Amino acid sequence: MSAADNQLTLPRRLPWLLLIGGLIGLVASLLLSIEVFSRLKNPAYVPVCNLNPVLSCTNVADSAQSHLFGFPNYFLGIAGYAATATIGAVMIAGARFQRWFWRATQIGVTFAMAFVSWLQFESIYRIGALCIFCMIVWVVTGPLFWYVTLYNLRAGHLPTPRRLAGAVGFAQRFDAEILTAWSVVIILLIWKHFWSSGSTLRPPQGGAEPPPAGRQLLDQPRRQPVTN
Repeated sequence: MSAADNQLTLPRRLPWLLLIGGLIGLVASLLLSIEVFSRLKNPAYVPVCNLNPVLSCTNVADSAQSHLFGFPNYFLGIAGYAATATIGAVMIAGARFQRWFWRATQIGVTFAMAFVSWLQFESIYRIGALCIFCMIVWVVTGPLFWYVTLYNLRAGHLPTPRRLAGAVGFAQRFDAEILTAWSVVIILLIWKHFWSSGSTLRPPQGGAEPPPAGRQLLDQPRRQPVTN
């Protein structure tokens, strides 16, 4: 898509992206909160998003990273994505916002993107587990940040230095390709860390990995021949 075509279609797509992406993020945050509260009421409860040692909402929800500001992160998601969906809905209804509002929105989506990027790193390389509902939030946050930023640059809500005009034009022209490349990088990092090295088969920390079957046979004490 050319930059000119994007200039015409982005204002039409953005309200729907905000509405749909906001609703998806809101639902994912609510579902995660329900699973966590169910587990608090019944410690024996197994969340539906606990599929294996890697795909485990419990491991993520029990980590210090999930309460970075002293309360569960999904509270931020519930408030933030509800606001995002509301902005999209009123834009579809015909509302128009001033520059200060779009700059405030840019601050919000930039914070969300930075926070999600940090959580991605922590989940993959520190916690060692992935939360399905959290990954749904990852999926919607990237496009929300990307297209709000492109819209603000195109509409002049964000000042663009002249030396960056070429980079901005390139981003406007290849918006979908850049977003796809970002998604592929995240998927490859997850695959490389967890599945390419067989992490799903590793025992929990502190456990001893059983030796191969051949090694077990070699380690068995040899039987002494019976002599009469």
